[in-house]
Amino acid sequence: MFIDIAKIELKAGKGGDGCVSFRREKYEPDGGPYGGDGGDGGSVIFISDEGVRTLMDFRYKKHYFAQNGENGRTKRQYGKKGEDLIVKVPVGTLIKDFETNRVIHDFKVKDDEFVVAKGGRGGKGNARFATSTRQAPRFAQPGKKGEERTIKLELKLIADVGLVGLPNVGKSSLLSVLSDAKPKIANYHFTTLEPNLGVCRVEENKSFVIADIPGLIEGASDGVGLGFEFLKHVERTRLLVHVLDVSGIEGRDPIEDYNTIYKELELYNENIKNKKEIIVANKMDLLTSNENLERVREYFKDRTILELSAVTQMGVKELKYKIFDELSKIEIDYETFDEEYEYVEDPEKEAYEIYSEDGTFYIEGPLIDYLVYITNFEDYDSLKYFQKVLADKGIIEELKQKGVEEGQSIVIGEMEFEFFE
Repeated sequence: MFIDIAKIELKAGKGGDGCVSFRREKYEPDGGPYGGDGGDGGSVIFISDEGVRTLMDFRYKKHYFAQNGENGRTKRQYGKKGEDLIVKVPVGTLIKDFETNRVIHDFKVKDDEFVVAKGGRGGKGNARFATSTRQAPRFAQPGKKGEERTIKLELKLIADVGLVGLPNVGKSSLLSVLSDAKPKIANYHFTTLEPNLGVCRVEENKSFVIADIPGLIEGASDGVGLGFEFLKHVERTRLLVHVLDVSGIEGRDPIEDYNTIYKELELYNENIKNKKEIIVANKMDLLTSNENLERVREYFKDRTILELSAVTQMGVKELKYKIFDELSKIEIDYETFDEEYEYVEDPEKEAYEIYSEDGTFYIEGPLIDYLVYITNFEDYDSLKYFQKVLADKGIIEELKQKGVEEGQSIVIGEMEFEFFE
């Protein structure tokens, strides 16, 4: 199994600062606080996308920043929210905390969306802090910093494309020029025991995994030689690239080579035989290739034959785009990996904070936002439940520890109360 790994750094946007401003209109002698809230910072959001197959792009870009929120403005105008940064990853990607190696999220299905680094909340403008006893607050809240985290991406890859062909037809050389793989290349008449895999980058967010499948010999479908091991690797791929040596320098006939492999595929599994296939005429840099190429074209008269030289890289670019185009037409059948992971605990759901400004206590956070959202403050039972949750979560006790006194104002989310035991 081939594992693609990338380390990247994320920084969500900072929340905009709240504005301190007062009304200055000619006919408003009493003025009043007029500063608006800062906008929330943008978050870094990962989305699983079927069009992305590898982590190749993360080798070129390792730092990702979401946009900061704008500062609040006068006339109670809110600052603009920072734009979220959307990062696409392949289905099957694991996001791990770099320090602990614990899993943050597992993208098991397409179009899954997960906030990996949350943007900072915008600060409140001074208009928010006006009360009956404090009519001209001269302070505003600064925006909070966005989350910063270093993560590791992991993706277990099964080759999209399998290079098939008899030994010494140039598969390893072709793999090395198509991808970042570094296979051992020599004039071998035997083959590797395991497939060499590489990632081929076509352009941004367009890449695929390609494997030089271990060669086989006649009788592989009966288990001779590498036999079943070879054919299992072929079975997992979505597309086959059949590499033919049309130079004839090995003393073999390319058409006979093709039929040898095709026969073994057919005997092993009918489904393999029916896989989409691209035929490549390799070693076109040699003078002896043209004659055999004509014979191959005549034999495969209804098929497109791509001319190529792995040594001079002639036709390599065209093959890349041809492979990607064919893959886009083939439905992906994701292999499931039933593994248990140690997940990072997400404290965000229960998070809140308590702070005081000019004699007023403020309670904020995701827990508080949700609690306010579900509470009907005009209903006695709903209000009673609201108070119970505050007590059960230790919020009332924490307020006491921070020095809250009878009758002091407490702002919970968007609601203001007076504290009484």
